[in-house]
Amino acid sequence: MQSGPILVIGPTGKTGRRVVDRLAAQHRQIRLGGRASPVPFDWDQPETWPQALQGVSAAFVTYYPDLAFPGAEEKIFALTEQAKKANVGRLVLLSGRGETHALRCEEIVRRSGVDFTLVRCAWFAQNFSEGYLHEAVMNGVVAAPAGDVREPIVDVDDIADVAVAALTEDRHAGELYEITGPRLMHFSEIASELGRAAGREIVYAPITLEQFHAAMTEIGGAFIADVFTHVCREALDGRNESLGDGVQRALGRPPRDFVEYCRTAAATGVWNIAT
Repeated sequence: MQSGPILVIGPTGKTGRRVVDRLAAQHRQIRLGGRASPVPFDWDQPETWPQALQGVSAAFVTYYPDLAFPGAEEKIFALTEQAKKANVGRLVLLSGRGETHALRCEEIVRRSGVDFTLVRCAWFAQNFSEGYLHEAVMNGVVAAPAGDVREPIVDVDDIADVAVAALTEDRHAGELYEITGPRLMHFSEIASELGRAAGREIVYAPITLEQFHAAMTEIGGAFIADVFTHVCREALDGRNESLGDGVQRALGRPPRDFVEYCRTAAATGVWNIAT
């Protein structure tokens, strides 16, 4: 791996901030790739990309808000072209499992001519403690258009560990890592484990994609609802009902179980109800 700072695009996100913390613990030179960073990076302002990429040894690429959004493929392609010009040592792309647009972005990176590692991830456990499902947990009802599909839900700490290894070790060059948890879980099981950790009843309420779309429209408008309904239609149709071995291959250890995540999250008080 060539010398130079490691660029982390999206350094305040669920995965990005964990990657930053781990790199800092290894005393690595880090360049934060956010809008307000000392050397800014903004997906909507391509003129910020050359300086952010200049001289970096590797870059962790997370696309906000999601690779499924219109324009993501074009921007990922443009980024790879700029990375090639800047002689970036490696691109580590955070991707989504079973998502058509994410797979297209992976292929763009794979064919870019830049050294790469692809980190393809299952549903994040931290969505229940740091993301949009936190409120649902607090209300005691996790509603999702998942039917009876089982999901190999993954701890974001595992994703960050794999990403850091890929950013700092040459042996991960050209690898595709499918990152999942160690078992398939029905959403009713997920709700039960959350309830056990939080100390109160939490139930799963299956909803239709139409109901999900209506709820998302109220929250973020029709465009946001269209995009995330499309993601759910793909990712929760059963195509992801299998386990990946990315954590084992990249790190030589098993992935963390959802129960361990629940215990750790509960200990922070994130699901405590104020009295």
